[in-house]
Amino acid sequence: MAAETFQYRRRGRSRAALLTVGLVWLALLAAIVLLDAAWWLVAIIGFFSLPAIWELISNPEAGLDLDDSTVRWFSGRREAKMTLSELAKLRLDTRLDFSVRATLIPHEGRKIRLPYECTPPHEALEQAFAARGIASERHHFSLIG
Repeated sequence: MAAETFQYRRRGRSRAALLTVGLVWLALLAAIVLLDAAWWLVAIIGFFSLPAIWELISNPEAGLDLDDSTVRWFSGRREAKMTLSELAKLRLDTRLDFSVRATLIPHEGRKIRLPYECTPPHEALEQAFAARGIASERHHFSLIG
């Protein structure tokens, strides 16, 4: 029996990103008004929030599709795919910040790391690969991966 196609989508614009950028800019404005901070210093600090603002404006989509023959992932303008027959296993690494990174390991042994923004929650990803007969291995808190 064929497993249902697994799809995951994520957009760059999120409530958390909007709230964070808003709070940073509010703090910078408060520093200028209340603390009489130097405008050039506030501008330098504000410069570091520009990538987050660009992501809010452009709202890029990232995701992963897994069917019975292919795994395909995309993030912004980057896109790649691999047939499941090429795939030996899925490796899930838990990092020190408790994020989980997914790596596809083909039979030839090289590692293909999935971009973080297109990686679904690790439990769902592991179940979707297991339903298609792809083994997974877990590595917790490794510094070298």
